[in-house]
Amino acid sequence: MAGMSGNVSVRLGDDRFLVTPNGIAKSVLRPEDMVEVDGGGRRVRGFQNPTSELDLHLRIYRESPACGATATGFGTVGETSDTDVLPEVVLLLGEVPLAPCAGPGTPALGDQVARYVAGHTTVLLANHGAVCWGPDLATARARMETLEHAAKILHSARTLGRVNRLTREQRDELDTRRRATRNG
Repeated sequence: MAGMSGNVSVRLGDDRFLVTPNGIAKSVLRPEDMVEVDGGGRRVRGFQNPTSELDLHLRIYRESPACGATATGFGTVGETSDTDVLPEVVLLLGEVPLAPCAGPGTPALGDQVARYVAGHTTVLLANHGAVCWGPDLATARARMETLEHAAKILHSARTLGRVNRLTREQRDELDTRRRATRNG
C-alpha cells in the first residue's frame, strides 16, 4: 500500500473488527493508530477515525462469515485480471470479477462488491482498486500481492506483444485443485 492508499481489516471476534485509520500513511502506522469497530461501524476503541472504506470491508464480512481479514489496494485499469494466464493466480484467486465503478467510501461501493463475494475471494473495483479477503490477514495480503504481481507480469507480457493463456484443460485442473484446498 502506497501512502494513504489501501486498507486492511481483521475480524477480532463476533461483531468486532480492527481496521486501519482514515488519512494516515500506512508506512507510519503504529499499533495504537488502529481502530476497533463493531459490526455497525461504530468506533469501540481507538482515537482515529476508521477508514472511509469501512462499509466495504464490513459488507464483505457480512456476506462471507468465514472471512477473517480483508485487504484493499490499487490494482486496476478498468478490466478484469487475466486469471487464465498464470497458474498461481488461478490457484490462489480463481476468477477475478470487475465490479462497476462506485464512489469511494460510499455504500454503493459495498453494494457493487457484495454481488461478487459468494464464490470469489478477490474483486477488482473499476476506477478504484481491488479488494481481497480470506480466513486470516496473511491470506488476504497474499492474495493482494498475487493480484498486483500478476498485473505487473501481464503488463510486461502485453508490452512485449504476447500473452500465452492456459488451455481450458489446464485451467479446469487448476480450478479443481483450488476448490479442493479452498480456505476462504
